[in-house]
Amino acid sequence: MKHRGRHRRRKQGRAVRAFLAGTALALTAAATMISASQATVGDNPGALEPVTRAAETGALSLHEQLVPQATLDELASGMGKPVGVSAVLQSADRSLRGAVGCTAAERTALPVAPAATRAYCWDAADTRGWQAGAVTTSGDADDDGWWKDNRVLLAGWSRGTAKESSTDQSTADQNTTDRGLARVSFVDANDLARLRYASALLVVPVDGGRDYRALSSRLSGMVWYQDKLLVTAADGLYVYDMNRVQRTTVDSAAVGRVADGWSAHGQRFVLPAIGSYRLTGSDAAPRLGALSLDRSTAPDSLVAGEWTPADSEEHSRLWRYDFGTDPARTGLLSIDATGTASAVEAYETEASGIRGLLSHRAAGTDRADWYLGRDPGATDRQGSLWRQDTEGAEATRCGSENAPRCWGVQAGPLSYWEATGEVWSQSGQMLFAVPLESIDRALD
Repeated sequence: MKHRGRHRRRKQGRAVRAFLAGTALALTAAATMISASQATVGDNPGALEPVTRAAETGALSLHEQLVPQATLDELASGMGKPVGVSAVLQSADRSLRGAVGCTAAERTALPVAPAATRAYCWDAADTRGWQAGAVTTSGDADDDGWWKDNRVLLAGWSRGTAKESSTDQSTADQNTTDRGLARVSFVDANDLARLRYASALLVVPVDGGRDYRALSSRLSGMVWYQDKLLVTAADGLYVYDMNRVQRTTVDSAAVGRVADGWSAHGQRFVLPAIGSYRLTGSDAAPRLGALSLDRSTAPDSLVAGEWTPADSEEHSRLWRYDFGTDPARTGLLSIDATGTASAVEAYETEASGIRGLLSHRAAGTDRADWYLGRDPGATDRQGSLWRQDTEGAEATRCGSENAPRCWGVQAGPLSYWEATGEVWSQSGQMLFAVPLESIDRALD
């Protein structure tokens, strides 16, 4: 998808890429000096096994259901004309601190190897009680890395999703008001030395657009493609239109229409869903976990991974869907006449606890590498980062024992910004980036 202003930004984009090619951050010893005794040898997941049987791939199919246009129009009539991403960025009044301004405890969440080249910590007061769960960028939205005239990072957060994922939400507040909230923080990344953000609550229109409810599901994956944002839900994906951000009018703990207007649990903006994709495989369907975009395929594809507990004996499935190429359906998956999006490639891995996932095919090759960010085991401090294909798997390693537990304390999402060559992720309160080249060097 091409946006106005791209050609006049080419020179600016080259300058940005040059700025992004700097050396690794001089992070403090607290972030990097993890003894080898704290890292155990993780189980090697081995080679990917292709999944080809129709019964198995059919369990990965998604059925598309779009919200009626009349419902969206009714909501806009009540709330006012929708605004865009730029309006959220213009209201950004929260700051992320650079690595040197983060506490030693916060920095310990960062990877040991390879080291982050950019790292920031979130506003502690603003994120208290929220669980970080997903990252995507304007590098996913458009291949030049810009959304109109801005460079943007998006971070997803969940709060109080209780029984759905108690292991992921151990710190979440379980008050009735907070149960089942999900929000997206819009980070102004035009100046990487000064990141500021504002957030929007993810909601779903109800009652024909006369009201909305909170998206009450753990947010473990998120991809911004063209003008759509796809996020994980308990039984599939929800779809949001980035041109349909709505302003709220009441600052209260309520979510939805209230006596004096519209409220979103204290957030100034909401993103109302414009559709969903539901898994159709019944009991054989996976629990959706990590998501990412792969621009190295033709057409571009959405990569998905199955959520399984860390340290479990369960194998995980990895698969992809094609994005559509119809200009009337920008940012949506390719579907057949029945409205079904089918998996175009699928594998099984022996890895469990996958929280971050990338698939990328190097130029001039026809083989895709799959990168898996895995949660720490019960006796481990750090998570692990593996590169896997149909021939085997390798992990980044560190310490005198050359152990594979070198990734973040909490293995988070993986989002590749093609224009800069960086992979963005989160661990604990830290948002960080590592060049894909550095990851590959650590794996070779």
